[in-house]
Amino acid sequence: MEWAQFIIMFVGMVGLFAWNRTESRADTRHMQDQIRANSELIREVHNEIHLEMKDFHGRLCAIEERYRSKP
Repeated sequence: MEWAQFIIMFVGMVGLFAWNRTESRADTRHMQDQIRANSELIREVHNEIHLEMKDFHGRLCAIEERYRSKP
């Protein structure tokens, strides 16, 4: 009877280990997909900020030109 209990416990532990491993892999794939999506979003936001900075710099230079050209 003791061997039967040991075998049942061992099979149960191996089953739980395998299930935990598959869930972990699924979670890892899900997180990697989210990271890829977020990195694309961050790249887009970075480009928009860069364009806004260039536009602001251009407007600032135009204001300085008008200020310097006044007598």
